[in-house]
Amino acid sequence: MMRIYCLGLALLAGLGGNSLAQAPSPLKLVETIRLPGLHDGDFDHFAPDVAGHRLFLTGEENNKVLVLDTATNQLVHTIDDVKAPHAILYRPDLKKMFIIAGDASAVQVYDVDHYKMSTEIKVSIDADSIAYDPVTQYLYVVNGGREAHTPYSLISVIDTNLAKRVRDIKIETNHVEAIVLEKSGPRIFCNLTGLNSVGVMDRNGSALTATWPLPVGDKLNVAMGLDEANHRLFVVTRSPGKLIVLNSDTGKVVADLPAVGMVDDMSYDALHKRLYLAGDGSLDVFEQKDADHYSLLAKIPGSFRAKTGIFVPELNRYYLAVPHHEKQDAEVRVYEIQQ
Repeated sequence: MMRIYCLGLALLAGLGGNSLAQAPSPLKLVETIRLPGLHDGDFDHFAPDVAGHRLFLTGEENNKVLVLDTATNQLVHTIDDVKAPHAILYRPDLKKMFIIAGDASAVQVYDVDHYKMSTEIKVSIDADSIAYDPVTQYLYVVNGGREAHTPYSLISVIDTNLAKRVRDIKIETNHVEAIVLEKSGPRIFCNLTGLNSVGVMDRNGSALTATWPLPVGDKLNVAMGLDEANHRLFVVTRSPGKLIVLNSDTGKVVADLPAVGMVDDMSYDALHKRLYLAGDGSLDVFEQKDADHYSLLAKIPGSFRAKTGIFVPELNRYYLAVPHHEKQDAEVRVYEIQQ
């Protein structure tokens, strides 16, 4: 009788294990957009034009900006000879996009009817990460630092209506990565990567108001996101690969989890309470159980240096850019968000 009972428990455990192993993925691959003609090299960031059914993708090391049709899932246009494009802001009211061209030391303004450059706004070399304030219509651009051979970096403030640089904010480290703006107040959060810290400032000011060190040993904080409703700031490090959750009011670390390495983009999905981390070899999906508790929901196979991704809530889609590498052609994988 005892042997039968134990056998029954073993069968139940086996069924439970299989059930967990076969749990539905939070992302369903629905399409793959081929990107022919690209050589090896990283992508950097996406930018959506939801109403226009377009998605812009910067081919940083191919010196191209790719225009994808989100209705047909096809590559429809390529802007050539953009020197190391990093990030893009698209303003649908102006029908213009602002391309951060790192090696041109400029923010280049293009019309999106003919994809022609109309003007450029000079900044320092290695312009990269951006954040946009839709109220003031100011664009905040990280530039300078390491490539400029200065011990400090700059956050340049661009008036996108006038296509003019308004001022520069000096940051005392030569390596700054992602920046995010809160909507309910005037704060900027920025990854002070050179200091293994997060910086906080009033975007109307000119200096940091707080510096929050990351846990000892956590380095190369690159990606960042914000859950403003729950006062949580998400920071992703590369050395080691981690997701770190901070209280956005105090800087206190409330969660610290292992994650895929080399993450460049992370997205917060407020509807499904998930975080998507695109890194080298996998796309990690984390579940937000509540403001202080998180767990790895799925580890979706990615590809070599496929670290550029974006969640577009209006389309219920997640897009992952896969660079050309050996026999792997460049492509964009289109995922549908599952409940």
